[in-house]
Amino acid sequence: MKNKIIDSSGNVFSDLGFPPEEAALLALRAELIACLRQVIADKNWNPVQAATALGIAQPQLAELMGGTRDSFSLDILVTLATRVGCKVGLTLA
Repeated sequence: MKNKIIDSSGNVFSDLGFPPEEAALLALRAELIACLRQVIADKNWNPVQAATALGIAQPQLAELMGGTRDSFSLDILVTLATRVGCKVGLTLA
């Protein structure tokens, strides 16, 4: 049996069937978390350094690095990303 390949819409959450408004929020949060993880990896920060730079406690950092997306609002993720130098913007299409 051959699997059918379906083109992505560009938002994996939409492709998984989430309503458009929820898919948009999930995609934004995922992008911000990915940016934060990349900065932490690029700077080779240990957990203490990363938590200090982000201004959060180490248990919160563990949640962030572990993929617990529901623990962080979009507002908090924007704040954290800005604290470590990520440029945050919004493009509407």
